[in-house]
Amino acid sequence: NKMKKQTKQAYSKKVMHHFKDPHNVGEIKNASGIGNVGNPVCGDIMRLYIKVKNNIIVDAKFKTFGCGAAIATSSMVTDLVKGKTVEDALEISNRAVAEALGGLPPIKMHCSVLAEQALRSAIDDYISKLKNGSKNKVSNSKTQKDKKVFAGCLGVKLAAKLAVPKTPKKKKTTKTKIETKAKAKTSKSIKKTVRKKK
Repeated sequence: NKMKKQTKQAYSKKVMHHFKDPHNVGEIKNASGIGNVGNPVCGDIMRLYIKVKNNIIVDAKFKTFGCGAAIATSSMVTDLVKGKTVEDALEISNRAVAEALGGLPPIKMHCSVLAEQALRSAIDDYISKLKNGSKNKVSNSKTQKDKKVFAGCLGVKLAAKLAVPKTPKKKKTTKTKIETKAKAKTSKSIKKTVRKKK
């Protein structure tokens, strides 16, 4: 009974709710970004998944191994981030997570820090995938259709470069080939004549 009373005093109703019935538990297949963080001191480990469409985080899920506060902060940060742009999501701080939960005991504030770090890690992963993806697409694009699509993403300068047609190499006409052969025969015959005279 004493332990229960101490827990109730230490944690708010929201913390207890998100601990007992956490939101957005699980993983997202083909996630836009995945964040992995951990605290070696307390042993808490968080993995946060985000799905981004048109620069808006449309879904977020998590898997957390840790204490009740770690689970509660993971649950809350996934709630807070949904529907936000990537830029707005980066503004979510550990204090915002703790405040949304009705506060955390000072000894458990590190859990809200982990939640913030997990979110930032997932967004960093999403941004790095975007950068690497655009590089690969440009280098591997072979067809004109692909080039047009990527040109629209990469800017007008690239579009202008791709639009410039390559000047076709002039094919040698049959007449030119005949003239070349005739000249070669003439030079050979002159060389033979010179040798005979000698």
